[in-house]
Amino acid sequence: MIKRLVSPARRWIIKQRRGRLIAKTAAFSQLFPPGAKVERIATGFRFAEGPVWFSEGRYLLFTDIPANTIYRLAADHTLSVFRHPSGHANGLTRDGAGRLLACEHSTRRLTRTEPDGTITVLATSFQGKKLNSPNDVVAKNDGSIYFTDPPYGIQAHLQEQPLQGVYRLATDGTLSVAADDFERPNGLAFSPDQSKLYIDDSSARRHIRVFHVQDDGALTNGRLFHDMRVAQPGAPDGMKIDSEGNVFCTGAGGVWVFDPSGQHLGTIITPEKPSNCAWGNDDWRTLFITAQTSLYKVRVATAGIAMP
Repeated sequence: MIKRLVSPARRWIIKQRRGRLIAKTAAFSQLFPPGAKVERIATGFRFAEGPVWFSEGRYLLFTDIPANTIYRLAADHTLSVFRHPSGHANGLTRDGAGRLLACEHSTRRLTRTEPDGTITVLATSFQGKKLNSPNDVVAKNDGSIYFTDPPYGIQAHLQEQPLQGVYRLATDGTLSVAADDFERPNGLAFSPDQSKLYIDDSSARRHIRVFHVQDDGALTNGRLFHDMRVAQPGAPDGMKIDSEGNVFCTGAGGVWVFDPSGQHLGTIITPEKPSNCAWGNDDWRTLFITAQTSLYKVRVATAGIAMP
């Protein structure tokens, strides 16, 4: 863990940085083992994002966007630099072969890290114009990749695309727009059987939509899954789904948890504004949460969806 000295006057703040679980329904408490608590396991970052677990090495990768760095956190919480510079990487995931996929802000591209460490550029433009700033990414079992492309990583005058799109990269390298009616597409996640794709909009809409995924990869029948607008500041961001289809989405106050029907079961309150989350550990029953300057974890009773 990165240690940072604090004055006695600030110790009360640290005590408040333990988080808590706030249930709205009885079903929420069943998602966590007895005594589950939110723990801070690393801190001192500028803006942590994009966690993804590597089971074969028992480590977590996550990004610090302003620091232009991808960090590696071992199971014993030992921290090291995985890649610097990172292209100001944001969202990370793994493809079916276990290779790292990264959304890079400053390079405005989607990349793949090969087993030998070399980087392959998968997408950097669409119809002859640069992408905005790829934000988050998911890989489907058929080898296709979906990613969101809001303009958060660039200045307004640099935007070349006429929309903030959700893109699909086919296995033959063809890039197409999967959804074009988002203002700020951000986090996205597949249902356990990958028949549905959940995508949130972190604009003033502050909601999650869910789409049916057709055999050809098209997204259809988009509908509102949950409206996350509340008086408290904070928009939906990173999102993951457990093996039972429950949706865990970062938002105002913490990580909101929904059942497959869209009912808000409760919230994992985090001491800092959360940005993303990911399943990990040997049993896939630890939820890692990136939140501004820190990384947190909480044990869950239902396993998450395992990465390759």
